[in-house]
Amino acid sequence: MSRPARITRLVTGMPASDGAGVRLTRVIGTPQLEALDPFLMLDEFGTDRPQDYLAGFPDHPHRGFETVTYMLDGRMRHRDNHGNEGVLVPGSVQWMTAGRGLVHSEMPEQQEGRMRGFQLWVNLPARDKMSEPKYQEFAPERIPSATPAPGVTVKVIAGEVDGAVGPIAQPATSPDYLDIALEPGARWTYALPEGHAGFVYVYEGDAAISGTDVRTKQLGVLDGEAVAFEAKGAARVLLVAGRPLREPVARYGPFVMNTREELQQAFADYQAGRF
Repeated sequence: MSRPARITRLVTGMPASDGAGVRLTRVIGTPQLEALDPFLMLDEFGTDRPQDYLAGFPDHPHRGFETVTYMLDGRMRHRDNHGNEGVLVPGSVQWMTAGRGLVHSEMPEQQEGRMRGFQLWVNLPARDKMSEPKYQEFAPERIPSATPAPGVTVKVIAGEVDGAVGPIAQPATSPDYLDIALEPGARWTYALPEGHAGFVYVYEGDAAISGTDVRTKQLGVLDGEAVAFEAKGAARVLLVAGRPLREPVARYGPFVMNTREELQQAFADYQAGRF
């Protein structure tokens, strides 16, 4: 039987800037919450002001982890130095495994309008850090939805809800990634896999989650499996969980390895053009 979940701490996102000056809210990867194994960073970007996003994220390297981009509004073109290229549109998801290394860019495909979404960083186990880079990229129509309770609609990016199975597969961390829309008064309980580390992030409205009121732009760290949702008004919530790796983390900028020596090698390989 699933153990009732509780929220052990609440964290509010902090204003930040990344890339060539893109304004965003950093929720994981701050002094308040540096990481939540296996998750290394969570950014929310959302603005109607073109000057906040037009500079985009020019060429930058990654090694040793995965980036997950979930677009709500706007269009973002990605390219890398291995010849991969595509456009993320509203409702699409890209799960990129950087592995042994690549250099890529993410640039807006629009001059005006709203740009909104999330980027999550997920660590890779030591055995996979030097794997071949790859992408799992899915258009909006490839992301299934479920209605597990009255007034509850769930987009299933990874995991399973009422027979709707998310398209993302990652055996190392076996992630759940759900975008949950709650109508006023709606109630629903979701059981995470046992032993997973997880969090909820409310990005619209407020909700009572496992007995704790979580407000807009607050993240709740979960302990336990059965996560209970109750909407006061309408709310949108991300629920993300994964199997912890419980490995040492050596991290600097765009590289996440297990030892300082591996980090130094990553810098040397990048500067020598070996990505």
